[in-house]
Amino acid sequence: MKNIAFLLPQGANIASLETARHGFLVANEYLAAHGREPRFKVRTLALTREVRLDDGRITVQADLVLADAQGIDICIAPPLLGSVSDAVLSNRELIDWLSRHHREGGEVASLCMGAALLAAGGILDGQQAVVHWVAQNLYASLFPRVQWVSDRVVMADNGIYTSGGAFSAAHLVLHLIEKYTDRDTAIWCAKYFQLDWSRQSQLPFSVFMGQKAHADEVVRAVQDYIEGRYTEKITVEGLAGRHAMGRRTLERRFRQATGNSIVEYVQRVRVEAAKKRLETSRKSVAEVMYEVGYNDTKAFRDIFNKYCGMSPVGYRERYHFQ
Repeated sequence: MKNIAFLLPQGANIASLETARHGFLVANEYLAAHGREPRFKVRTLALTREVRLDDGRITVQADLVLADAQGIDICIAPPLLGSVSDAVLSNRELIDWLSRHHREGGEVASLCMGAALLAAGGILDGQQAVVHWVAQNLYASLFPRVQWVSDRVVMADNGIYTSGGAFSAAHLVLHLIEKYTDRDTAIWCAKYFQLDWSRQSQLPFSVFMGQKAHADEVVRAVQDYIEGRYTEKITVEGLAGRHAMGRRTLERRFRQATGNSIVEYVQRVRVEAAKKRLETSRKSVAEVMYEVGYNDTKAFRDIFNKYCGMSPVGYRERYHFQ
């Protein structure tokens, strides 16, 4: 029997927490229906017995308080709503307990934005961790000791589990169900909740919005130029000349400010433009390719797949508005 505790921090997204909690209970029901012992004891854990969430609209009674928390195998931090910084400040005691639980050998997991609680406690320092693609830049600025990634759905390493996206959290639950029961149980749960068992990446769902949360005005000007002229031939040398700067200096400043090289940034802008056209127009993939600045079919397909996790044809089939 694995003792699982879902944290109830201030700012918790109770809807996502309940969905994840229910996943373990369904696994228990499946096991019982097949004459097997349940594998999960699932409880909620909070600083106080009563927790008010959603600006006071919801009151939740915790099963356990920190003073009574013993014998927990896996502690799961739920997604957060509102300000991440405020959530960290208002949940300091829970974060400290979570860090202590990990230091003493307990496993820890986070659902989507709940990774902030693990990061604030130093649990993720020096490691890769998954977060929702829309929050990657914010989390990188708040918790720079963590290597945040958004191209994965679930990441597991030495008893630390992170996941990206509120609904992607269900895949983390499936991962734990498979780990502590078997694949048959996990697949049955995936079918019960109508989840795509094979999904391993957030890339098909991500939207590139440009990394503008920096103070380098030259880099911002280069970004604006790229976004306004991505259909044209753009070279690093040409951009450096426009701003009277050496190529290496511009490349260094651009990567430092945005996390991408200039070439990568051009590629991502073009792919995002192609995605919009594939979603809304009836133009062929070849026409879209030419419109966004490519004339090599293989190169376009490879770059599109790199940033989107699927082919242009596959993307159109999934997202084209009829």
